[in-house]
Amino acid sequence: MTAEPVGASGAVGAAEPAGSSDPAAAGVEGRAEGQPAFRAGRTRVPHLVVIDPQAIFADPGSDWSSPDFAKAFARIREIAPLFEGRVSVTRWLPTADRSTAWGDYFRQWPFADVSAADPLYALVDGAAELSARPPVDAPTFGKWGAELAARAGADAHLVLTGVSTDCCVISTALAAADAGMQVSIVTDACAASSAENGRAALHVMGLYAPQIELVSAADVREMIAG
Repeated sequence: MTAEPVGASGAVGAAEPAGSSDPAAAGVEGRAEGQPAFRAGRTRVPHLVVIDPQAIFADPGSDWSSPDFAKAFARIREIAPLFEGRVSVTRWLPTADRSTAWGDYFRQWPFADVSAADPLYALVDGAAELSARPPVDAPTFGKWGAELAARAGADAHLVLTGVSTDCCVISTALAAADAGMQVSIVTDACAASSAENGRAALHVMGLYAPQIELVSAADVREMIAG
């Protein structure tokens, strides 16, 4: 398959081999000059959002597999306990109205045009345990909306992780920032469809300072511990 623009959460044509990207380094490069890491977390309540940790993005045999999913998910599991229950997990489900442009989308990606109950859309092992609440389900790339806003609270500092950096993560981040939320992207706890697409997405999100900041898992640990 030839390389194509990003589609669904993590959906692209050709992906780069696992281990080829360094999202943490990309995050540091994307941070605005002089911007302190995780600066707003000391005055707002941090709320971790784990975007779409589902089989369709984790399974190496999937057309939407992210090469760095396992590495990112390991970091997510490391930092999640620091949030003391302030964690939301989301799922992207194939329930959009096919009479809209989503119909064209699913015709392009027929393997994903299955029931929401299909194992492709199940959470990966260990994801459900990250939050005591059921997942926030949505048929849209971006997960910011009334349900996630209510869970996080108006005084929250959203800390975004998950997949795909270049689709559902960036879509969630921009919508939340527009709504007035403070947003941090944990670059080494996000997985992109490819290294190139991940770097591009982080660069774009880095342009939205101060509403959006790029941090590492180490920054998160330092802020919460401090």
